[in-house]
Amino acid sequence: MKNRIKTMLFVLLIGFTYTMYAQEKQVSGTITDANDGVPLPGASVSVKGTSKGVSADFDGKFTVSVGENDILVISYVGYVSQEISVSGKQTFNIQLQSDQDALEEVVVVAYGTQKKETITSSVVEVKADKLTDVTVPDVVTMLQGKVSGVQVLPSGGSPGSSPNIIIRGRSSINSTNSPLWVVDGVIIGNSDPKINPRDIEGMSILKDASATALYGNRGANGVILITTRRGEIGKKPQMTVYLKSAVNQFNPGNFEIMNSKQLYDYHESLGNTNEWFNESLLERDFDWLDATTQDGFVKDATVSFTSATETHNMLISGGYYSEQGTVIGSRLDRYTYRTNLDYNISEKLTIKPKLYFVFDRRENSRGGDLYSAYTNMPWDNPFNEDGSVVNARESLGDDWLGRDKSNYFYDRQWNYSDSRSFDLFASFDVEYKLLKDLTFISTNNFRWGNGESYNYTDPRSNSGKSVNGSIQDNTFRGLYRFTNQMLKYSKTFNEDHTVNALAAYEYNDTSTRNVSTRSENVVVNGQVQSVGLKAAQAEGNAGETAQQSFLVAADYDYKSKYFAKASLRIDGASAFAPDYRYGEFYSVAAGWNIHKENFFNIDDINVLKLRASYGAVGNQPGGFGYLSTYDVKFQYAGIIAAKPNRLGTEDLTWEKGVESNFGIDATFFDAIDLTVDYYNKENSGLLFYRRLSDQTGFSGRYQNIGSVTNKGIEVAIAADIVKTQDFGIAAAANISFNKNNVKELPDGTDIIGGSFIIREGEEFGTFYMRKWLGVNPADGAPVYEVINPDTGESSTTSNYNSATLQTAGSANPDYTGGFGTLIWYKNFALTSNWAFSYGAELYNASRNLFDSDGYYLQYNQMVLPDGWSRWERPGDVATHPKPQPGGYAGSNQTSTRYLEDGSYLRLTNVTLSYDLPKSIMDKVGLSSANITLSGDNLVTFTKFTGVDPTISNGIGGSDLGYTSIGYPVPRRFSLGLNLGF
Repeated sequence: MKNRIKTMLFVLLIGFTYTMYAQEKQVSGTITDANDGVPLPGASVSVKGTSKGVSADFDGKFTVSVGENDILVISYVGYVSQEISVSGKQTFNIQLQSDQDALEEVVVVAYGTQKKETITSSVVEVKADKLTDVTVPDVVTMLQGKVSGVQVLPSGGSPGSSPNIIIRGRSSINSTNSPLWVVDGVIIGNSDPKINPRDIEGMSILKDASATALYGNRGANGVILITTRRGEIGKKPQMTVYLKSAVNQFNPGNFEIMNSKQLYDYHESLGNTNEWFNESLLERDFDWLDATTQDGFVKDATVSFTSATETHNMLISGGYYSEQGTVIGSRLDRYTYRTNLDYNISEKLTIKPKLYFVFDRRENSRGGDLYSAYTNMPWDNPFNEDGSVVNARESLGDDWLGRDKSNYFYDRQWNYSDSRSFDLFASFDVEYKLLKDLTFISTNNFRWGNGESYNYTDPRSNSGKSVNGSIQDNTFRGLYRFTNQMLKYSKTFNEDHTVNALAAYEYNDTSTRNVSTRSENVVVNGQVQSVGLKAAQAEGNAGETAQQSFLVAADYDYKSKYFAKASLRIDGASAFAPDYRYGEFYSVAAGWNIHKENFFNIDDINVLKLRASYGAVGNQPGGFGYLSTYDVKFQYAGIIAAKPNRLGTEDLTWEKGVESNFGIDATFFDAIDLTVDYYNKENSGLLFYRRLSDQTGFSGRYQNIGSVTNKGIEVAIAADIVKTQDFGIAAAANISFNKNNVKELPDGTDIIGGSFIIREGEEFGTFYMRKWLGVNPADGAPVYEVINPDTGESSTTSNYNSATLQTAGSANPDYTGGFGTLIWYKNFALTSNWAFSYGAELYNASRNLFDSDGYYLQYNQMVLPDGWSRWERPGDVATHPKPQPGGYAGSNQTSTRYLEDGSYLRLTNVTLSYDLPKSIMDKVGLSSANITLSGDNLVTFTKFTGVDPTISNGIGGSDLGYTSIGYPVPRRFSLGLNLGF
């Protein structure tokens, strides 16, 4: 009986299986774009109600097993999904329509994304292909001249030097003027985030308070958001190889120093009567600058892999950048690695782990001394006839004439230094869809930074003889933690009303430690501290900071015509006393798409939008200014003693900025895009370190003082001038006008520091010095201005000390901007980018040494530019006095004599590129191939007589507008190859 039952069950099972198999069939088809018929590779084909599905191949074709009554669901990113019954059909030709809502351009903004047409703030997006034309390891330089209201000022041309960046003018005296950097939602800080430019998908520059208010006490100087790359759903997995080689050339600008003959004539004109001055000097002519500089080679390589499906989106990238400096001995090697992964565990849960590290090694191995290369005289040869190096300190008589007796070639035989840093960024982000319209987003980041620098001074070197050599080690370690827990709500009501809202809690803290040690009396070629017989220094410091924040924001969209947005953030920071720890920062904004109104019927205007915003942001100072500090590196009677250092200010708080912005966005003839913004921002409570009387025992204290305003207009325009199938011309330009003004100071009292003055009614960055009036034609003596303080009348004097200190121009430009062009024909493209600045004064401090009228007799001197002349006889109208031994009292001291026009127009980049034809790529198995030939920093048009008008010592209150010799930004030529597999 049991056997019969088993037999019957087996027969029934076979029959059921046969029936099911008989009901299934294979169907196939092709999926294309309904508009142009292009295949859609990777399109998803699934059987409704089941987990069964396939993806279309590279030609858009698919085959899947289905039941007779099944329904296929066809979907593809950016297209409207379709449902198709398979009943009675075997093949399908499926055409998907574009989803206009899905294709709407989306811009990354604070804590999320937003449709471009609904943005009410001043936000500029720069895509990756607009960034990577120049060959540099940093992303700041790539913005030069490309965004209105953004100034990029190189700090120098040494490998890896990070430029300064200013958005809508300077407003802080002692706090930072640099913008906040945010990478993939993680707040990094105000310094270069050290990202491989090839890993960037795009950047958003947030300029007004409405755009930056969600970053609260760190948003006053603007915010730069970076989004790193992912794969693209619908495309097959791809590996990209990017290779570039370049040559750096030293670029001295307009600054030229004398050769042997020119210097001899100069000394002859001033009547040099020293015994060493004779015609035998003309037999010596060593080119110090040529010996100190070189053509440096650059290597840049990145290999990346991307893959994206409905379940995962991934990037794996590794990069190497190596640059030799144009000054001998300087070098940077940078290694980067990044992994981004977005993984959809279910329809509700997505995890997003990320890992990034960057390792830098900077060498100054036996580096050159650019300052000495300029100051040393061509009559001093650093090498003997047998090739050995001269020790200038031991030279006798007229063997070495330079005042400093400095031959750095001697010490660089043995002395060297280098530094290394390692930064690790690890994130684990989670998105969970709680409800259809409500999502929880958790962003969590951990950063570990480690830096080391090493300096070896050999006992045989001149700089090491006094201590018999030394070894110095400096180490830095920093731990940074960041977390943000956010709820996001998004819903459309009745197809007309769209509401987006978010609420979040954010916390971040830092912990840093520095240690510096030095040993003296060291073993030759020793490399560690233990080879030193004398411990000379052991110093260190540590610090901790923490901040928590609460933020809410909401925006409303009615029919894509009218928009409104509001935000509030409350920050609490450990840098302030408990009663002043929390601050509120807010914004409101509105927009109107006039072109969507029924009454608007101008066909040639495709887009016309008005924007208005108002908000308050902050600028957080570093340290704990509310606490008094003491120096304990002292002892009294053998006991550790504390010496007063800084007096605390209990009511110290944030610098606060309030800004309004009005903007117009327009598109004409479907070809010309125009954006105009007017802004007015006031920063109050400026942090200032006020010096105190020595009687207090403290050096000074931090205080919140006064206010500074910045008002300006920004204009950006882009146009497709010609656009055909095989040929096109496009151009873009931007210009920004900014007016800076010190609105208020305590009791209206001037603050004078160095050659600058902070005065009510003047610009922040106003020079304060004696006014040079030129040369007296009668006797060739310098002439300065004297102003009667009672009557205001002007007179002249040849006495430097009798001249009146007065305001003398501003370091702030009247306007800045840039423009670029694109011309393409079939597979060729030619692009150019320019940057300009007009109206800023620039103090050329190098002229104090090299244009000294004979004061620095044993330094080399500069060759006078065309149009400049020296006085020789009565009646001459000249720009310079006749040189004389010892110069003239005060003539080479600080005055407007060395204050020059810092305006410039620079060709920052030209690139010629060629895309290989598809027929060739198919034969060698490539999906893309591009070859580029480019030049960076090719030419600068300027009247400035120094090395580089774009370089200043910094962007603080007393630095911008002051420059010396500096390490100039090199001229660069490069060849690149970009391959996709």
